[in-house]
Amino acid sequence: MYERILVAVDGSETSKRGLGEAVRLAKLTGGRLLLVHAIDDVSFAAAMGAYGMDLSGAVAGDWLADLREGGRAILREAEATAGAASVPAETVLGEGFAGPVWEQLCKEAENWKADLIVLGTHGRRGVGRALLGSTAEMVARHATVPVLLVRSAQAG
Repeated sequence: MYERILVAVDGSETSKRGLGEAVRLAKLTGGRLLLVHAIDDVSFAAAMGAYGMDLSGAVAGDWLADLREGGRAILREAEATAGAASVPAETVLGEGFAGPVWEQLCKEAENWKADLIVLGTHGRRGVGRALLGSTAEMVARHATVPVLLVRSAQAG
């Protein structure tokens, strides 16, 4: 039970709480983790547009390289957390703009044959949720395996 646990990591405190829960579960079940950080085209385009930058050209390439390096750093930190608890972990940097983050997570879970997906939920409401959507909600709706949603410490 829950021996192949996919964990979405984005470096946020909520994501770290999700990782902590996944590590605890993996220790109890003798399981292993697949740590996934996804870069999606919507977030990339929004970040570029927010700064008034052209999406074509060298600036976009530099920005994407920075996003990838940031993602690798997040994965290294998550892998170290799992390793400190003696939980085996693999990492995946979802790049290549394979679709929205929720879709990338569901595909990775299916390809890796995960039996649980763990991710933090940021609890956005109103306009923030309408504009950004809810990755957690979409994963819960579309995943073919159970999903554990971990709320932020402030969520009460």
